[in-house]
Amino acid sequence: MRYPVTSSLRHRGKSLEVDADREMVILIGSDGEPIGSLSWDFVMDQIMAARKMPVPQETRSEPRVALTFRVRYRAPEGQYYESRASGIGGGGMFIESSSPLPIGTRLAMEFLLPDHVEQWLPVQGIVAWICPKADHYTFSPGMGVQFTEIAPAVRERIRDLVKAVHKQEEKAHALLSAGLQH
Repeated sequence: MRYPVTSSLRHRGKSLEVDADREMVILIGSDGEPIGSLSWDFVMDQIMAARKMPVPQETRSEPRVALTFRVRYRAPEGQYYESRASGIGGGGMFIESSSPLPIGTRLAMEFLLPDHVEQWLPVQGIVAWICPKADHYTFSPGMGVQFTEIAPAVRERIRDLVKAVHKQEEKAHALLSAGLQH
């Protein structure tokens, strides 16, 4: 079902399409081309965050961080890609791409974490959602990939890195807050 945007001046002419079979909301440009899509889970998380209410624990199994690192991946048909990822958690990553692969595409990937740039870490994943065009509100074009196969040691390294980044952010926030109070 498609719903035209008429009252928002910034987005007039675009429309939202609801795909109940895939549980996705798709933004359609005024030219009729898809601009991006989000899973219902993501949309609901954003609504809950905007209400300043805690998101239920089960909606996100792993904390994530915005972090830039190199990633290489291969699609089932054998195409090989090298790109940059801009976010990661124990459950998946966001890969920047001007031509994201379709939702449901299975990928064999390997990536370099910033704290160990000499060791490529292998994982398997599936494209869970896409953002095919630049979205200046939230994302670069690309795709959210959910890990489907990951060695416990690799997942633990990701979790440790996420914790370390969160601790650094907390320290920076505390220092900034202390500086503002003086």
